[in-house]
Amino acid sequence: MEDGTPRCRRGYTLDSDGSLLDMPDADVRFYPRFFDESEADRLLAELIQTTPWRQDQIRLFGRLVDQPRLTAWHGDPGCSYTYSGMTMQPQAWTAELLAIKERIEPVAGVVFNSVLLNYYRSERDSMGWHSDDEKELGENPVIASVNLGATRRFHFKHKLHKEQRVALDLTAGSLLIMAGPTQHFWLHQLPKSARSLGPRINLTFRVIR
Repeated sequence: MEDGTPRCRRGYTLDSDGSLLDMPDADVRFYPRFFDESEADRLLAELIQTTPWRQDQIRLFGRLVDQPRLTAWHGDPGCSYTYSGMTMQPQAWTAELLAIKERIEPVAGVVFNSVLLNYYRSERDSMGWHSDDEKELGENPVIASVNLGATRRFHFKHKLHKEQRVALDLTAGSLLIMAGPTQHFWLHQLPKSARSLGPRINLTFRVIR
């Protein structure tokens, strides 16, 4: 399950462009063409220019280093978010973010109150192995991930059965929804790429409890 092609679980039907990935102990749905190409390009350009990006640092082997990406946190008042030892206070929703949120909520079945934006400026920016399992997200969080810009390879790895891995290409305009027990049993990452790639923005919509 590492060829980059998402596999649909038999006997389960989604909307015409969606598939349920063949992953035990998980509920992961992928919509490769949720936003059309022109809309995805427009949103990428607008978000690069208008988002108040920040360069945070994390402690690695006893020293502070820059995260290999830029980030921003938007949401309802009071929806602070703590991860990797950092607490982010929400910026106000923008018109673009609200428009994306309203598009994905009927598919996700959730009303989101916050979104984390990650700006991968080139193939050198990345995200290491982790789960979205912070206590603010609740027991079985629904995470809706919108992808804009360069196509990047995304990896899953089962926490208990490490030989179980899944990889898929997150294309511009795609929507990935992780729900149910996914964060309990699976790690995910976005590694660096050996190929020269353009910018990419990932938006992960969440519910802060």
